[in-house]
Amino acid sequence: MTTYIPRPGEMTSPWHLLDAEGQVLGRLASRAAMLLMGKHKPDFTPFLATGDHVVVINAEKVRLTGRKETQKIYRRYSGYPGGLREDAAGKVRATRPERMIEEAISGMLPKTKLGSQMRRRLRVYRGPRHPHAGQQPHAAAGN
Repeated sequence: MTTYIPRPGEMTSPWHLLDAEGQVLGRLASRAAMLLMGKHKPDFTPFLATGDHVVVINAEKVRLTGRKETQKIYRRYSGYPGGLREDAAGKVRATRPERMIEEAISGMLPKTKLGSQMRRRLRVYRGPRHPHAGQQPHAAAGN
């Protein structure tokens, strides 16, 4: 018996809508990462992009537990000497809350070319509006 490998015409990638309002950041990120990788599908194949598209709304209303609002640090480096920038989670939420969710989900995806393809299927929006109504995203189960 041979292993089943889905062909490009057989793979479908529907759109899922996740509402981040009141949800814990890590739990939301793990749910989105699972959808992006396609692990919820019976035809999951580790070396193919069998995952779905994910739209996350209300990024600014995601919940952090404990003292992470002040103690969690987001770092970015420009590549120049002295170019390390550090911001607390509270400041990142105020300026660009999408980054919190994108970084949490990216950390749970593979760090390969396939992981880059998965990251391109993720869209995160600050408020409740998104421009993907034409794709008819449906609310993911457990949301």
